[in-house]
This record gives sequence, C-alpha cells and structure tokens, in this order.
Amino acid sequence: MNNKIAELAEESIKIELNVGEIYFLFHTLFPEDSDFWLKLVLEEENHASIIKNGIELFEPIEAFPHKILAHNLQKLKDTNEMLRSILEQFKNTYPSREKAFNTAIELETSAGELHFQHFQSKKHFSNFEEIFHQLNEEDKDHAERILAYMKENNIHEQ
Repeated sequence: MNNKIAELAEESIKIELNVGEIYFLFHTLFPEDSDFWLKLVLEEENHASIIKNGIELFEPIEAFPHKILAHNLQKLKDTNEMLRSILEQFKNTYPSREKAFNTAIELETSAGELHFQHFQSKKHFSNFEEIFHQLNEEDKDHAERILAYMKENNIHEQ
C-alpha cells in the first residue's frame, strides 16, 4: 500500500507541476493576461508543494490522508503524458489566446485537477485534511475563475 500511495502522490505532484508549466508558457505568450496566468502557476506549484510536504511529514506513508489523491494511477500517468504532449505542442506551435484559455478549462476538468476540486468541496475529518483544505481555500475553483476571466475579457469559449 505504501508504494501505491507514493506513486499516486508522485503522479499527482507531476500533474500540478505540468499544469503550472503550461500556464507559465501562457504567462509568457500573452502579456495582456500574464498576471492571471502567473497567479495560477503559483497556485499549481503550491498544490504540488503541499502534497510533497505532506508525504514527507507522514511516517509511515500509510498515515498520509490519501483521500487527497486520485486513486487511479494509470489515469494519472495518462494525464501526465497528455500534459507533456500539450506543452511540447504549444512550445512548437503557439496557441491562440482563445485556445490557451479553452485548454486551461480542459486541464482543470482532467483527472488529477478535478479530484483536487472535489476534495476541496468535501467535509474533512483528519487534522491534515483540514489544514490542506485551509491552505488551498483561495487556490480552488480554477475552472470557474478561468471562465469568469474569459467572460470579463470577451474571450470566447469553444
């Protein structure tokens, strides 16, 4: 079990960092939206850091509140592979501003990110889960925030 939790955590951390890397690319490509993208980059990195620090704090690893993590390892691995592919594609052929925002919506509803949002909306029972929830309270609902920003800035949804 401990190896599985470690693998789930590792893939979950990679998802957060990969999404952050895509958002950082958008930050550099779209100066008119750079502050918005940078805030999301920092939030994704924060999510990764909290998972990483949580894993390091819990000994044995089985004590880690694994409800925080998605439980389908293959789905997480597939998501990471897709994220790396998107990043490489966008580095080679820059997306339009609309494509960047619509991609972000798709990313925020992917396996790992969606699981994070579900966790944030549930009641928490352990002390660590409550702390995790509080640390991320301001860093949630990315999809909703992206859609609101798109509406405010007349960026069309696909």
